[in-house]
Amino acid sequence: MKYPKPLQQGSTIAITAFSSGIEKKHDARFRVVRENLESRGFNVVVGKCLYGQRKHVSAPAQKRADELMSFLMDDEIDAIYPPWGGQLAIELLPLIDFAKLQTVRPKWILGFSDVSTIAAVFTSKLSWATGHCSNLMDLTSEANDPLTANTLMHLSTSIGGSFSQTESKLYASSWPDIVTEPTSGIMPDTPTNWKWLVKPEFGSSIEGRLIGGCWDTLSHLFETEYLDLKGLSQRYSEGIVLYLENAEMSPTELARTILNMKFRGVFSCISGLLLGRSAAAVPKSDQSLSYYEVLEKYLMDIGIPVMIDLDIGHVPPNLTLINGAIVKVELNETGILHQYLK
Repeated sequence: MKYPKPLQQGSTIAITAFSSGIEKKHDARFRVVRENLESRGFNVVVGKCLYGQRKHVSAPAQKRADELMSFLMDDEIDAIYPPWGGQLAIELLPLIDFAKLQTVRPKWILGFSDVSTIAAVFTSKLSWATGHCSNLMDLTSEANDPLTANTLMHLSTSIGGSFSQTESKLYASSWPDIVTEPTSGIMPDTPTNWKWLVKPEFGSSIEGRLIGGCWDTLSHLFETEYLDLKGLSQRYSEGIVLYLENAEMSPTELARTILNMKFRGVFSCISGLLLGRSAAAVPKSDQSLSYYEVLEKYLMDIGIPVMIDLDIGHVPPNLTLINGAIVKVELNETGILHQYLK
């Protein structure tokens, strides 16, 4: 696995919205976030593809891909950190020159949601470690819950080093209004409870090489040239631990997605599955399938341990997860996640 340089004072972070951009009403929040990065000693470079959400994106696909490539090819850049995700990062994949990227040092790609569409692919195709973590626009000085507040500290971990995180005490049932309160952090209000859906045959942990992201987008990439879990499992004897989080899929769509993964042999390529909290709308009718009913109906028989309701995804806060790192997730009374950058 090829790890980017640890982020530290003097590192340069490039900001480009390779999926959805920000709007003018987000200016105050963006200034707060940028000032927070600069106060920590980071250099910040802002690309031209930042503003705009026309047809869900900041700019046409080729323009977004060109700007992303320019930052990736620039070895003065240490990390690419979009403001947040979106919907259509997937259309950049055929426009990225992966052969060229073999000639440069790896850069961090950071964030969650549609950011993971690019990040997970880079880990699969280039063996670059990438980060699934709080989005850039979450990082204000008032974001003081431990998981969000420690995001950049974890990304400073030295190559060969390790760090650990414990499940949050509370998660936030809603996001702050960043337009009217541009400095605000999340307000955790609901008890967190990591749970076993399927316990391991022996012990109380899941171990392997970590990769994953947004279930809604990665489900379209499994076992393609962009996200080859079978190839990863053959390269890494530790086994592959896949993590996923549901942003918008209804229970019936999620059921179809899980069945599709079964048909394509995805679960035979991994040694464990971690699922974040679901952010999808809850069906109003008691005659409808629920999210948890889908998990119990379609994941109990996949032959690997499954842990659910972790601090991953669109129901914050977010763990900092390093795609490509070796992970050990333990769950007894409390969940603890250890990562080793080896």
